[in-house]
Amino acid sequence: MEERIGNAIDQIVRRLLQEQNEIGCWDYCFESGTMTDALMLLLMKWLGYKKPEIEELLIQRILSKQTQEGTWKLFQDEKEGNLNETIYCCLALLYTDNIQPKDIRMQRAKDFIHSKGGVVQGGSFSKIVLSILGHLDWGKSPSMPIEILLLSGNSPVNFCDFVGYTRVHLAPVLVLANQRFSVKLPGHDKVSEWIQACGSTNWIHNHRSWWTRFFKMATWLRSSSVRRRLQDRSYLLAEQFMLNRIEPDGTLYCYFTSTFLMIFALVSLGYPKNHPLICQAMEGLIDLIFPLQEEGHLQETSSTIWDTSLILYALQEAGVSSRHPAIRRGTYYLLNNQQHTWGDWRWRNPGICPGGWGFSRYNTINPDIDDTGACLRVIAPAVMKGKYEESWNRGVNWLLSMQNRDGGWSAFEKNTNKMWLYLLPYDDTESILGDPSTADLTGRALEFLGNYLGWSSYHFAVRQGVDWLARHQQFDGSWYGRWGISYIYGTWAALTGLAAVQFPRGHPMVEKAVEWLKSIQNQDGGWGESCQSQIEHRYIPLQASTPSQTAWALDALIAYHDKPTPEIKKGVQCLLELLEKDSWEISYPTGAGLAGQFYIYYHSYNHIWPLVTLSHYWNRYI
Repeated sequence: MEERIGNAIDQIVRRLLQEQNEIGCWDYCFESGTMTDALMLLLMKWLGYKKPEIEELLIQRILSKQTQEGTWKLFQDEKEGNLNETIYCCLALLYTDNIQPKDIRMQRAKDFIHSKGGVVQGGSFSKIVLSILGHLDWGKSPSMPIEILLLSGNSPVNFCDFVGYTRVHLAPVLVLANQRFSVKLPGHDKVSEWIQACGSTNWIHNHRSWWTRFFKMATWLRSSSVRRRLQDRSYLLAEQFMLNRIEPDGTLYCYFTSTFLMIFALVSLGYPKNHPLICQAMEGLIDLIFPLQEEGHLQETSSTIWDTSLILYALQEAGVSSRHPAIRRGTYYLLNNQQHTWGDWRWRNPGICPGGWGFSRYNTINPDIDDTGACLRVIAPAVMKGKYEESWNRGVNWLLSMQNRDGGWSAFEKNTNKMWLYLLPYDDTESILGDPSTADLTGRALEFLGNYLGWSSYHFAVRQGVDWLARHQQFDGSWYGRWGISYIYGTWAALTGLAAVQFPRGHPMVEKAVEWLKSIQNQDGGWGESCQSQIEHRYIPLQASTPSQTAWALDALIAYHDKPTPEIKKGVQCLLELLEKDSWEISYPTGAGLAGQFYIYYHSYNHIWPLVTLSHYWNRYI
C-alpha cells in the first residue's frame, strides 16, 4: 500500500502543478444547484441582455439536471426533489420559451409543486423572486420596515446585528419589499396561469404572529408625513450601503444573489436599466460563468483565494518546497490579495489594522477567518526564512483579534449573534442571520495556533477555544460543522485543532469523538454523510463514501494515533480507490451554504483533501 500512496500523492501533485494558471492561482468551479443559472436567465430576459451563447449554456445545465420525475434536486439522496430549485428552473424555462406549460416535464414539475402545497411553500428567497416577478403580493409578507437602517449600531436592535453577507442581501430586499416593487416579463400571464395551476398562492403566516403584528404596526405608522421623511432617508441609506460595497468587478460583495437583488433595487430607486453601474454588474456576473463541458454554470461566487491557498498548503504538506516556482507564484498571488481596506468587520472590532484574506477573486472588503488562516499557512515556511513578516504579522493579528467573547471563532465578524435575529418570522434563514462561533472555524483556528505559532492548550486564547469546543460537543461525541457537511466536517476540524495544541489523547472529549468517527465508518472503509444532516441537525449517513469526507475523517484519526489502526488502514485503502472512481459520490456536494437551499460541490476538494490526508499519513507513519 505504501507504493500506492506514494503514487497517488505524486499523481495529484503533478496534476495540481499543471493546472496552476499564469498569475499563480487555481480556478476551479464553485458549483451549486441550478438556482443561479435560472435567476441569471430571468435577469437577462428582464434587462434585454442578449447573449444567446450564454443562455444556451445555462439552459442546457438546467435541462440536464431535471430528474425523471420532473423535479430538480440539490443532492443525490434528496427525497423526491427540491421545491425551491424546481420553482426557479420552471420559471426560467417558461420565461425563456424553452419549454411549454403543457410539456410532460412541466406537468410533472407542476404536480410536484402542487403536492408540496404550491409555490408559497417555498423558501424566503423563492418568495422574494416570485414577488419581484409579480406572481406574489409583497403585502402578504411580513416585511421588515426599511427604517431599521436608521437605528444606531448601539441600539438593542439594529441592521448591523445581521452578518455582512446577509446585510448585502437584506438591504436591496428592504428597498424592494417596502416599495412593493415588481416587474412583468414577456409571457407573464402564461407563467401566472401555470403557477396558479401548481396550487395555492395565498401567503399565510401562522407562526410568530407577534412579529407579524409588529411589522403591520410599523407599516401603519409609516403613513404619517414624518414617517415618510424617515422612509426617504432610509432609501437613501440603503442605496449608499449597496454602492459602498460594490467590488471592482461590479458585483455586490462578489455574490451573484446579492447583485441580482441590487440590480432590481437600483431600478426601483430610479436607475435606468442601462446605467453604467448595472452594466458593470452584469459584466461581473457574466465573469462568474464557469464552462462545464457543453454546459455553463453561473457560480454564486468564485472560490479562487480559498482554492489557491488550500492547494498551496496541500502541495507543501506533500513535500513541495516553498522555493518551488509554483509555490512562489501562488504565494505572490495571495500576498497581492491580502486586504488592506477596512471592511464592516471593524464595527465590532475597532482599532485593528486590516490584514485578512477573502474567499473570492475580486473580494477586497470582506475577509474571513478561514481564508486568512489558510493563506497564513501557505506563507509560514517563507516567514521562517525572514520573508513577508509584515504581511504575516498583519494577518496573524487580525485573526487573533477576531476571537469571540465566548472563546470560539466565527466566519466573518466578531460577536455577531444577537438572539432577536432568531425571533424573526423566517424559519429557513436562521443559519445565515448571525455569525456565531462554530466548531469548524474554532478547530481550524486552534490548528493554526498550535502548528504555526507553537501555542499549546496552556495559552489563554487557546484555552478559551478548547473550552468552547468542550461546551459544544454533541452527546454522541461529534461536533457540528457550519461550512461543510456536517458532523464529519466539524469533528475533523475540532480534533485536528485539539491535536495541534497538544490536547491529550486520553481526554474523554477526544476519546468520545474518535470512537464516534470509528462507529460511522462505512463497510468499504470510507466515510460519507448526507446533506440532509444539515437540515435535520443530526448525523445522517449517506450510505456511500465520498473522497473529501473520507479524507477528513482519516485526517482526524491520524492526528490522534501514533500508529495506523485497522480503521485507518481500511480508510486509506478506500480513499485510494475513490481517487480512481467516476460516479455520483465523487461530485456529491460537501460544502454547506443554506440548509435545504444551497450546497457546494468544490471541484478542488477531491484533489486537496486526499492529498493532505495521504501526505499526513506518509509523514507520520512511513
